[in-house]
Amino acid sequence: MAEQSDSTVAIKIVDVLDDGVRAAVERLLPQLSRSATFDGRTLAWVVAHDATTLFVAEAGDAVVGALTLVMYPLPTGLRAHIDDVVVDDAVRGHGVGEALVRAALERAVEVGARTVDLTSRPSREAAIRLYERVGFRRRDSTLFRWEPPGDPA
Repeated sequence: MAEQSDSTVAIKIVDVLDDGVRAAVERLLPQLSRSATFDGRTLAWVVAHDATTLFVAEAGDAVVGALTLVMYPLPTGLRAHIDDVVVDDAVRGHGVGEALVRAALERAVEVGARTVDLTSRPSREAAIRLYERVGFRRRDSTLFRWEPPGDPA
């Protein structure tokens, strides 16, 4: 894992998925979404995939947050998207989410992304304040989603 640290939390890029990170993500996902399901094989795929970077936040020996940065080339340039930001309920409000987001933004700039997007449900008011604090601006946009018939997602 590559590492970035401040005084209270260490932000790491997961290069090799170990049992500790796997268990931590499995524990954190329900705090992100009640409908989220955990699949260790999918998580291994995320870690191994060239387009995705999994960041984790560690406080001491505990993983207390995670974030996925997705980067993809388009004819208009390299773009990035932040997804699945989750911070353990026990440490929310202590800068963990901000440290994760700032690390992802630094990585996106480092590799030349032209923009970084993210979405957040309106009910996640604290998360929205965080995103605005680190420089995200709301866009006048409409999000569309297509789901295959019968897909439980």
